[in-house]
Amino acid sequence: DRGLVVKRAQSTLAAAGPGLALSVLGAFHPAQLTPGTAAAWWQVHVVLLPVFPLLGVALVFLLRGERGPLVWLAGVAAYCYAVFYTGLDTLAGIGAGLAVAAQPAGSPVALQLIGVGDQLALVGVAGFLVAALATAVVLVRRDRLAAVPGSVLLVGAALVFLHSHIYWPVGGLAMLAAGIGCGLLEWRRAIAAPRTGR
Repeated sequence: DRGLVVKRAQSTLAAAGPGLALSVLGAFHPAQLTPGTAAAWWQVHVVLLPVFPLLGVALVFLLRGERGPLVWLAGVAAYCYAVFYTGLDTLAGIGAGLAVAAQPAGSPVALQLIGVGDQLALVGVAGFLVAALATAVVLVRRDRLAAVPGSVLLVGAALVFLHSHIYWPVGGLAMLAAGIGCGLLEWRRAIAAPRTGR
């Protein structure tokens, strides 16, 4: 049925989209914040502002219709990721970039913004890891071996995300893995749904 295939493709893209978008945007992220890159630095973080939280939303999307404490934990952890990583994006991304652009000779304010942003990021990436682990456990319990490839990619990406932003190659590849992992997990659900009523 063509309509069913289109619906599966749409839901799979919805799950994979945030990770894939972050991977692509990571290619435009300057490797360092300098007076020469300050404008591109803060501008790319403005674009990233609505995209970063969607990575957590993708996990909640994967768990729709599921119940239990792990689902609740994944939702709370994904929310923590979205809030705290947005704080990093705002302070160390937009704020620090604007500060360096305004004071190219050196901005102590930019260093302070980056320092606070990095602390917020630690909470955010830990939240994403917890959400990814909880999501993987729920989906492997439900779909067994069929959920393992996507779960491994998702959790592996979350582990790399602990010490990497979206800088290429490491961070960009981690986001690519997260997107593919979420896409595989959603595709499995979409295939099983007509047979199981999920």
